[in-house]
Formats: sequence, structure tokens, C-alpha cells
Amino acid sequence: MNSRISTPWVHAPGAEAETARSLHEFAMAFTSSPRGARLARRLVSHRLDAWGHPYGGRVNDTLTLITAELAANAVRHGHVAGRDFHVRLTHGTDILRVEVTDTRTERIPVLPDRQPPGDTESGRGLLIVAGLATRWAVAPREAAPGKTVWAELRLA
Repeated sequence: MNSRISTPWVHAPGAEAETARSLHEFAMAFTSSPRGARLARRLVSHRLDAWGHPYGGRVNDTLTLITAELAANAVRHGHVAGRDFHVRLTHGTDILRVEVTDTRTERIPVLPDRQPPGDTESGRGLLIVAGLATRWAVAPREAAPGKTVWAELRLA
């Protein structure tokens, strides 16, 4: 039997306060396609560079990879025909936060309790996010159907 641990469906207390203290914010909608996911990843990396986290640096590489995984999941598992996914990036005093929102409520991400068996081509993205992010979770989308998967990276 394959046991799975579900990611908590939570509202992150204090997230609003951190956003209010954000030094920088970037938000954009992307087409729910591989091309949209690729553009989201590139624009987040570009924005981080503009905010002082250079290309090739630990912070830029880590948050870009987290964004790539969350955007790919939004396209693959959260796609609804005719609906975009949204990315929001905020830079607080000591935390970077990326949020990826899609319009599918019924497909909640699940973190496997171990590596997927064998050579399966899926199931590793959230393990990467969990390993790289300081914390992450899933929250219901506010004022519309869907969900937001968010991840935070604490700055040293």
C-alpha cells in the first residue's frame, strides 16, 4: 500500500502582514501552458535579479526552481480550459514568497512520504519544493474557485 501525506489545506497566518511590509511585489497572469510556465520562471528570475539577487546566485536559482515546479504543477494538474494561472512574488525584509494560483479546487497537491518508485516521470516536484523552501503550503483561492500553492525562502 502506498501511504501518502497530504499537505495541509491552510490559511497562512501572518501572510497578510508580511505582504503589507513587502519591499517589492510582482504579479502576473500566464497562459496555462508549458510556454506560460516557462515565461513565469524566466520573469521571476529576471525580477529577482532586478531586486538584487543576481542570476546564478543561491537565492535566484532556488526561488526560480521553486517557481518552475509550482508553475509546472499549475499547468499539469490545475489547468482549466480558458483559464490562466497567476504568479505573485513578494520580497519582504527577510523573506521571499512565491504564490502560484490556479482555478482547480478539487486537485490538492499531495506530498509523497518517500521518493516515487522506479523511473516514474512525475511526483518529484513537490519533494523539490519541500526540500528547498523554508516553508510551503496550500490555501484556498480568495474570492474565486481554485487554490494557491505558496512557498517561502528565508533570506540569510
